[in-house]
Amino acid sequence: MSVVKHFITESIKRTEIDEFLQKKLERAGYGGVTISKTPLGTHIVIYAMRPGLVIGRGGETIRELAGVLEEKFKVPNPQISVSEIEIPELNAYVVGSRVASALQRGVHFRRAGFWSLNQVMEAGALGAEIVISGKLRTERARYEKFRAGYLVKCGDPSLKYMQKAEVHVQLKPGIFGIRVRIMPPNAVFPDKITITDSLPPEDEKPEPQVEQKSPDEEQAAKEQMSNKEAAEETASEDAGSEHKDTEEAAE
Repeated sequence: MSVVKHFITESIKRTEIDEFLQKKLERAGYGGVTISKTPLGTHIVIYAMRPGLVIGRGGETIRELAGVLEEKFKVPNPQISVSEIEIPELNAYVVGSRVASALQRGVHFRRAGFWSLNQVMEAGALGAEIVISGKLRTERARYEKFRAGYLVKCGDPSLKYMQKAEVHVQLKPGIFGIRVRIMPPNAVFPDKITITDSLPPEDEKPEPQVEQKSPDEEQAAKEQMSNKEAAEETASEDAGSEHKDTEEAAE
């Protein structure tokens, strides 16, 4: 198998696992999954609003998920762990599921979009975008976009920090698609520069520190100073005797 085909196959498998878990754990508030390979097997982290429903009574549900992933999706030795979502409003899957649930209850799509967008921005997001597509008002499909804040769609910040999710819901006119993008508050942008003062204020300048010497070092310094003074005295005496000899020779 070529390298390109290998990565394509792995990406398709990850997408299928994501869709399976999204349908299976809808009641638990599914918020995404990360899959990483380790020497002992495959480590799978499932993010959910209610981890208890994912684990099940005595771990029954999580063992069932591990068996399905190993048999159906050929995941070697799956090790599943569950992580609770601290702020649901900053998770793209949760926001998309809420919009889909509101549309199923008959809420107008604009009301659902603006309501979810306001919740995301109030949670502290730097920017967010919600796109609802489908037969919104007429028989011809179109899309409606709801956007707020600072949202970068390309570059390293988009690849590293942006939360993305797509949710589909079946309604009477047809299938509606909800695409959510959220820029979390911990995102770092290269064009945002912070300038700090190089010198501290006058009242915050550090006091000069006096170097503390050990007793042995102090004794050695004293001996060195005494030796230096003795050498200077000897040199001055030699210079005085030479000057005297010169005067006597001159007489």
